[in-house]
Amino acid sequence: MQQDKDELKWSNYDFTKIPFDDLIQVGQRTLLYRDLFTVSWLLGRFCNYNCSYCWPYARSSRKDHRPTELNLKTIDEIKRQARGNGFNSFHFSLSGGEPTFHPGYLDMLQHLADDVHNTNYTSVHMTTNMSRPLKWHETYVQYASKFHRASITASLHTEHVDSKEKMQEFADKLMFCQEHDIQVTINQVMVPEWFDRDWENALFFHEQGINVTLKPQSDPTASKIVDGYTEENLKTLHNGMPQRSYTEVKAAKANLVERPKPSFEMPEYTIGRNDASVPWNMQVEFTDSKNKKWYMDQAERFNAFNFNNFEGWMCNSGYQGIIIREPDGSIKRSYSCHDQPLGNIETGFKLFDKPTICTTRSCVSSADSKIPKRKV
Repeated sequence: MQQDKDELKWSNYDFTKIPFDDLIQVGQRTLLYRDLFTVSWLLGRFCNYNCSYCWPYARSSRKDHRPTELNLKTIDEIKRQARGNGFNSFHFSLSGGEPTFHPGYLDMLQHLADDVHNTNYTSVHMTTNMSRPLKWHETYVQYASKFHRASITASLHTEHVDSKEKMQEFADKLMFCQEHDIQVTINQVMVPEWFDRDWENALFFHEQGINVTLKPQSDPTASKIVDGYTEENLKTLHNGMPQRSYTEVKAAKANLVERPKPSFEMPEYTIGRNDASVPWNMQVEFTDSKNKKWYMDQAERFNAFNFNNFEGWMCNSGYQGIIIREPDGSIKRSYSCHDQPLGNIETGFKLFDKPTICTTRSCVSSADSKIPKRKV
């Protein structure tokens, strides 16, 4: 591995040293130390792509979107109940299918923006295949500028983005969003048989200043990674492509957006093994049995370490976060939990009023893994 140009492709912190078997608490730092309530919302399964590897239940060719007015009322009810539990900061993560084809997508953003001044903090996130033209994104960044933070996870599907020209168009739209202060990350599933090709694709974007998340391929249960990775592959998944401050640099240079200021400040942190401030990109905090703190840049790495079994832990899902699923409109504590839903978008729902014990064998989603939880 070269040490000059390539050194930014590897984390300064060796995540393999984290004592996963000795951890007693885990959570995303913004959820551990803020009054933040998070919503992961699958707005419908319709997708304009038809990837061969997509799970059948994850997409549909039929536009199955619920009425925008119902979604707006659901937003208001989520906030009402969450505020009753002491939360007044909100993160809405909107996905699909392909969420940008929901006819009321921008109306939902505007509805959330109208309430920003009544919250301590509001952020919005979009998981998208970036197939919408640049003109659509020009409108999107105007709506996104009204929030304390906005972010995109771009899913790269090489069955459709299948040439260097299309990859560059994909990158250009993301860099346009970065200039408008949208935090951007590309999801790159690292398939064992195509690992070298996928790594080259990741480098293509990384070298243009776009963060790339390397995700191991999961088995059909989504509880563990597939076989076939070499020792060198796993080393890359453990410590490769750390998140960098690319968006901050581009947004500051362009100076196109002035966001509202949140009504709180994050406390000071220190890395457990030295006195340096914890970089912003260390999003996840762990505590071991000796009360020592450890950090990781993203929960998407958890599966590469087989760190996803929290059965018997006290978990904040359902209390500090929910997911809304289609096609049935169920509202659940998380993607992973197999207990009864909290309700339904059509008929109503009730959030938990306190953390509860996890009864599920494994977290199948990074959105679930980073919800605060502690061993009991």
